[in-house]
Amino acid sequence: MKLGCIADDLTGATDLALMLAREGLRTIQTIGVPRADLDLSGADAVVVALKSRTILAQEAIAQSLAAAESLKKNGAQHLFFKYCSTFDSTDEGNIGPVTEALLAFTASDFTFACPAFPANGRTVYKGHLFVNGVPLHESSMKDHPLTPMRDSNLVRVLQRQTKLSVGLVACEDVEAGPDAIRHAFAREKAVGHQIVIVDALNDSHLRAIGLAAADLPLMTGGSGVAMGLPAAYRQSEGREAPSSSTGFDAPAGRSIILAGSCSSATQGQVKTALDAGIPALRLDPRDLASGAMTPQTALDWLGSQPSQGPALIYSTANPDDVQAAQSRLGRMHAGEIVENTLAEIAKALPALGFTRLIVAGGETSGAVVNALDVDALAIGSEIDPGVPWTRSLAGNDLALALKSGNFGTPDFFLKAWNMLR
Repeated sequence: MKLGCIADDLTGATDLALMLAREGLRTIQTIGVPRADLDLSGADAVVVALKSRTILAQEAIAQSLAAAESLKKNGAQHLFFKYCSTFDSTDEGNIGPVTEALLAFTASDFTFACPAFPANGRTVYKGHLFVNGVPLHESSMKDHPLTPMRDSNLVRVLQRQTKLSVGLVACEDVEAGPDAIRHAFAREKAVGHQIVIVDALNDSHLRAIGLAAADLPLMTGGSGVAMGLPAAYRQSEGREAPSSSTGFDAPAGRSIILAGSCSSATQGQVKTALDAGIPALRLDPRDLASGAMTPQTALDWLGSQPSQGPALIYSTANPDDVQAAQSRLGRMHAGEIVENTLAEIAKALPALGFTRLIVAGGETSGAVVNALDVDALAIGSEIDPGVPWTRSLAGNDLALALKSGNFGTPDFFLKAWNMLR
């Protein structure tokens, strides 16, 4: 195994697994630490999906180290810690603390951090993160219900989370190519920096960073920076680049969308689906808390819908509605109520004939796959940048599109089904 990857949420893991598979690495994604009897011997890369982005830092460290230990035992030569392309975190972590712990685990003293994903509008310039050309602290991420991002300077953000010294490799070095990036790494390490933020404005920058960093024991970033790693590993083994494919084999059955994200992208996707006439039911956390609505309410509603075409169950709401629910129920409790409800709904879906699922939101996706007892996925065709169709490798035979809340075009909920065979 060339690369063992630890992702702090499920949709981010799927995004990374897609990137590696598309670029030519034989990739398996697991939900949680791989079970002991799972055969990983044919994989070039294994991506372990955790749910550690917003939990206590010490718990995130423990989960990440358990994943690292399993990957190392299965032969991983390098580790990659994957987090969101909007650097979702708080001043307490968890990006900094987990990076520290993994550096110690790999017995190394230097790594880099690069969340850039230009295909989805995330770029880093002079250490500042931009979302579709807008500084992070001015983007919709400033209103994220769990990890509001109020500072675009990633050097400052990461330095608040770690006792290690944080530096910067700016775009001038990155533009000059892999050798210049390696020299910049050496320069920053020589002055005492143990983690460096790396600028990236386009895919060629990401590929250069991947080529420069491929030999590091630990790498960290969004899925974009992994773009260059497969090429480096293919070169070392004399493999050719893979051919592209479209379409994806999926089990026959009914289709459903479960949307728990309140990101602006998912809000737009829900609106497009509603405007297109997709049957929809909205979950309000206040109604769920009071008992006015239950998982059975949603299942009864599903039973009354036509079997042809997808149905939509969503809790997606605008920032004002989210704030109102959080003020009444508490920030964490409001989210947990929705996640638990969507998980209970998901658990009943296979028995009702639903085998094709789109799930929007990282936390929601984690809750849903746990409820469905899915612990390993085959990676299929890309729907939009960072979002593939996947198929479960054990248990119920399911096609799953697990979408980060921020990803996808407005018509994502409409067009994804056209790729299934």
